Amino acid sequence: MNYEKLFSLIDSKKDDMFNDRRWLHEHPELSYEEKETSEYIYKHYENNKNVKVEKNIGGYGVKVTIDSGKPGKTVALRADFDALPITEDTGLDYASKNKGVMHACGHDAHTAYMMTLADCLVEMKDDFSGKIVIIHQPAEEMPPGGSSFMIKDGVLDGVDNIFGCHVMSQLDFGKVYYHKGPTQQARAKFIATVKGTGGHGAAPHEANDSIVIASNLVMSLQTIVSRRLNPMTPGVVTIGSFDG
Repeated sequence: MNYEKLFSLIDSKKDDMFNDRRWLHEHPELSYEEKETSEYIYKHYENNKNVKVEKNIGGYGVKVTIDSGKPGKTVALRADFDALPITEDTGLDYASKNKGVMHACGHDAHTAYMMTLADCLVEMKDDFSGKIVIIHQPAEEMPPGGSSFMIKDGVLDGVDNIFGCHVMSQLDFGKVYYHKGPTQQARAKFIATVKGTGGHGAAPHEANDSIVIASNLVMSLQTIVSRRLNPMTPGVVTIGSFDG
């Protein structure tokens, strides 16, 4: 792969990348509700005869296969495209048009640069061997996550290696960091029910106040994560049932 050629090609398409990013930023959609976003991505590739594009993979996921026509490995590149339940108050001329929803985690940027990169890789098919699979993943923010449904639909079948990209404001601007193997952690959603025994405010010793118990539970769980475990590494907290 001629990387100088690739970087130059990407740079030549930066205006298209910016336009895609701004459209996506204006039209954010929450996890599992990304119908318009998915269609926008699909239409970007729909008329490109040099790729195979598939939509509705594991929900609103989009898969794009770039086949060089030469034998070799299959490498997947992944970007997510869902937004967060946040009201935007930036004053930007391309601010969110969907009240209460905002691309506040950079997924609009992820999608825009992946679309541009895919276009460049199509133009450079003669420069590599094997296949490149572009994975546009929905529902990164909400467990169990759109990736699990895309995998069940076979998006990784035949893939030898996969690379996921994510912007991160905590890291130094202008630098690219990488990590082999599992990076960051998955999330699990659960509901905890706290049951207590009511009583009179004048006799709190005769009651088993569920509000106090739940408050203590929240603080204890938060202390485990924030004071005992590195949030960037996998951690497991086991919660059992108890009476008292």
